[in-house]
Amino acid sequence: MTIQLTKVHGSDNDFFIFDVTQLATPLTEAQLSQVAQHLTDRETGLAGGADGVLVVDHSQHAGVAGKMRVINADGSEASMCGNGIRTVARYLSEKTDQTAFKIETMYADLAVQQAPEIATGIATYQAEISPVCFGAQELGLTLPDVTSLRHKRLPSLSKTLYFTAVAVPNPHLISFVDHETLLGPELGRIAGYLNNGTNTIFPDGVNVTFVEVLGQNHIFARTFERGVGFTNACGTGMSAASLIYVLEQGGIAEKPITVRNPGGMVQTIVHQKADGAYWMDLIGNATFVGTVELTLDQLLTAPVDQLTLQETGEQTTYRQFVAQLAEA
Repeated sequence: MTIQLTKVHGSDNDFFIFDVTQLATPLTEAQLSQVAQHLTDRETGLAGGADGVLVVDHSQHAGVAGKMRVINADGSEASMCGNGIRTVARYLSEKTDQTAFKIETMYADLAVQQAPEIATGIATYQAEISPVCFGAQELGLTLPDVTSLRHKRLPSLSKTLYFTAVAVPNPHLISFVDHETLLGPELGRIAGYLNNGTNTIFPDGVNVTFVEVLGQNHIFARTFERGVGFTNACGTGMSAASLIYVLEQGGIAEKPITVRNPGGMVQTIVHQKADGAYWMDLIGNATFVGTVELTLDQLLTAPVDQLTLQETGEQTTYRQFVAQLAEA
């Protein structure tokens, strides 16, 4: 049998959508990890590799269109992916002929919907990012006698930067920095240490995002993702950064926040429920780069670097959009 994969991206955070409902026999957890590592390798992987694989399956939850799992490039599983869920929303929208529905993720069934285009010809979707938690246990934060981390210095990481940790539900460590620090080596140094498997602050690793304020409700976010490394964008990271911007840096809730990133731009809106809980809307592109058919052997181990995508042409339109952003 042949299996069709779709290469997609949100803000150039790229993935392969792997709809496992195509399979006659389910893959094991070890095989799913193997698929991700095999396909996403930037040297030997499929179509230049990717940041991860988005596994789409049936959901057993009532009123939910499908289930999404996020397998990182290193084979580990993430609890959520904000850029990825927008592309899965589009995939399921076209598959089920719905424009608004819910997608099952590891911790919550999240509302998604088709949204007005952020630029002409750019397919755009909106996704709920939740739940939000500041607790050390949910974050995997193991500092002695610390139950949360809110705008604090961590001298073992930096003598000058302030950090806030929040799970959305992926754990994120956020720091607001100046332009020089945003582009400098500190993010890689700090994130590399926190994701090397030996640190005692986040022993399971953590996503780290540096944020520069560009103007009112206008920020730039750069993220080092756990299990991936530097990415062009991180949807949950931009959502977490937007929340902390509102809580600590003068951002305005319930109004769109423009979030620039190395791969483009999204918008976020920070909301607060009556019970005090926060959640965010993440609005941005859901670009389908192309499709490819491959065998089960190629999916797992056989060489794939010579396979080519049947391109959609959408990436050309997206590149034009990014070029216009750079000129603005």
